Amino acid sequence: MPYFWLGMIILAIVVESITTQLVSIWFVAGGISALIAAFCGAPIWLQSVLFVAVSGITLLITRPFVRKKLHTKTIQTNADRYIGKKALVIAPIDNMAGTGQVKVMGSVWTARSADNNPIPKGADVSIQSIEGVKLIVTRAEYAKTSS
Repeated sequence: MPYFWLGMIILAIVVESITTQLVSIWFVAGGISALIAAFCGAPIWLQSVLFVAVSGITLLITRPFVRKKLHTKTIQTNADRYIGKKALVIAPIDNMAGTGQVKVMGSVWTARSADNNPIPKGADVSIQSIEGVKLIVTRAEYAKTSS
């Protein structure tokens, strides 16, 4: 049985080295405790219980700390400044055809209609959100005013 636990430890280390999310490090600690129990002659059921218990306890103790350290922060960009602004449609917006452009604050952006309705060239629109490199807009007369 010691070879099984040694294999489990090695597998957990390999999986952990491939990922960056700390998904199997707790099984290393559990595997080490079960391996020690196997060398001491403990029955298989006790080795298994130790593996599960130590893995679980290690997870419960370290997960909040690890989550705090690995927490990725959203990087704010200056693109957020466009939300709520008015823009001019310079190429007709048609979500079905995948077309549309607006000009806002001197920049030209690809645009899509928030309600999937086509918007003609020359219309005034209000920017609701940004999805990737596309502005999501609504016709100005239907747009909610932002304060």
